[in-house]
Amino acid sequence: MSRHSSKNHAYLLWFCGCLLLLSLSLQAQDDDQTGIKPFRAATTNLYGTGIRVAQIEADDGEAVGVQDFEDDPAKVGFPAAKMTYVSAAGSINNYPNKIGTDSYHSERVGQFFYGTVSPGQTANGVATNVAHVDVVDAMYFLWNKLVPLNPLNDPIMCQSYTFGTVPINTQEAWDSYFDDYAAQFGVLFVSAIGANGVTLPPGTAYNSIAVGAYGSGSSSATGPTPDNGRCKPDITAPDANTSFSAPQVAGAAAVLLQAGLRGDGGPNTNATADLRTLKALLLNGAVKPAGWTNSARSPLDAHYGSGLLNLYNSYRQLAGGRQTNFVVTTVAIAAAHPPANATNTIGVLSGWDFNTNNSTANADAINHYYFNLTNGLGRGCYLASATLVWNRQLGGDDINHLRLYLYNTANGNLVACSTSAVDNVQHIWLPRLPAGRYDLQVWKAGGSDIVSTDEPYALAFAFVPMPLLNIRCQGGSLSLSWPAYPSGFVPQATGGLMGSSAWTTNNLLPITYSNQLNSVTISCTNLAQGYRLYCPDF
Repeated sequence: MSRHSSKNHAYLLWFCGCLLLLSLSLQAQDDDQTGIKPFRAATTNLYGTGIRVAQIEADDGEAVGVQDFEDDPAKVGFPAAKMTYVSAAGSINNYPNKIGTDSYHSERVGQFFYGTVSPGQTANGVATNVAHVDVVDAMYFLWNKLVPLNPLNDPIMCQSYTFGTVPINTQEAWDSYFDDYAAQFGVLFVSAIGANGVTLPPGTAYNSIAVGAYGSGSSSATGPTPDNGRCKPDITAPDANTSFSAPQVAGAAAVLLQAGLRGDGGPNTNATADLRTLKALLLNGAVKPAGWTNSARSPLDAHYGSGLLNLYNSYRQLAGGRQTNFVVTTVAIAAAHPPANATNTIGVLSGWDFNTNNSTANADAINHYYFNLTNGLGRGCYLASATLVWNRQLGGDDINHLRLYLYNTANGNLVACSTSAVDNVQHIWLPRLPAGRYDLQVWKAGGSDIVSTDEPYALAFAFVPMPLLNIRCQGGSLSLSWPAYPSGFVPQATGGLMGSSAWTTNNLLPITYSNQLNSVTISCTNLAQGYRLYCPDF
């Protein structure tokens, strides 16, 4: 792969789904779909407070000779005093100004990201109280910040543009620029993947979160990447256009970053705030839509990535705290690595770790995480998910090879694994894991061709008992309730238990949240014969 090719690339910056730019029929942001509603009910003062963010915007070309990349603070609903506009013409802290003018596209991105003015949406932005927003012209950022590795000092950067279709060597060069910047400065790039076709740069970078669009009429591109078939997107959010799904994920990242820095994930705030931890938590909290699929060699779905953004799930896993593995083993290169004989157990079933795996020229290395799943409630099984994330290192052409394995310790059988040879994300999803004792392994390849002997990584995990629907009579009404965590389940009703009627959510909305429970109250006049909890991927 060619690293850092010359500046003389011929390409254009395209809005993601530019044909939909002026459409007024965009799918609304949905607080129930993205887990924001239960998240708000369960937390206090988590709106991105204290976090600086950047919005990297392409010139939309609405006016000739003028840089159209700015947000009008009044149209976004964000304080002008907390915004800086940056382009080749300078840096300025007021609006309107001489270095550019407003962009409809930029303002819509801002509304989904941090704004409080949301025409056509059902809710405000995700991170409405961030400390500061740098709105930066994309061409200026690329050549004056990204390529020369000059820091912008914003840990979360949202990018709702693509380079369009470029040769593979050009894509690889840009991936390297973004990966180096992320590794050098600890920045999390959240990038839209484009409309239709394949995922486009900058969404192809290893160390970023690539975001697709989810829902009816979506124009989202799909994976894998054109260069070596890596899994992208990493995650999706609800909208018809990836330009406006990406800022929802960026806002969620800013909120989780604030939560980590204030100690919601435990005292090691540096580990909680690392870009790899944020990425692992966001991906592991995602809800699987109907049709989601993966394999050991391809850990994420080509359309949906890890699934649909769910901030509440991700926060609950962050709040489980850092859980360090107790056991480390080494084996000969490419040798079997069954569960070790250990009695230590991770004390929580939803949490995360930020750790390092150390292999050698002569041995593979395995970090072991042991879990006892002993209360599967009425169905005796668990929803299990685990996501492993590590970086392509600064200046590196290749990545260290890490894998994720889940073993049943009672019989030594391999239950699931994620073994992609090209991705720096591994993901396991099991919707019906039986109760038992399990060994979750983070494996790192040794040998003579490794990038380095040690590799820092983030691991997010959740083993959650299958939720049960509680039904009880209250006067003239019927009350349905079920656990709010994990999100993704909805109640359905049928008029005929023998299959004569379809299952539907009619008359079962809205859902209310209280004391970590979802609930629905139904009038006796709307009673059906049967009720169930439903999740699309089950």
